[in-house]
Amino acid sequence: MNKSELVSALSMKSEVSKKDSEKVLKAFEEVVKEELANGGKIQLVGFGTFDVIERAARVGRNPQTGEEMQISASKSPRFKAGKVLKDAVNA
Repeated sequence: MNKSELVSALSMKSEVSKKDSEKVLKAFEEVVKEELANGGKIQLVGFGTFDVIERAARVGRNPQTGEEMQISASKSPRFKAGKVLKDAVNA
């Protein structure tokens, strides 16, 4: 499912226009981005949790040459599925 298909599905489920569904989806994306950028965490009980993990600096290898290279520390967004979502997928 791509973004336009998601907007259509949201529109049908919520019985609002596609334009309004797209606005809500964009607002959700912006809120999640802003909260994670500020180091926050979003918990949707039963659905899952959005948070940020920090990866330490490490030494890696260039796959073409085998040469060692330094990989700098970084932050990465993560989503952990909640129990209700896991159960729905495995049903």
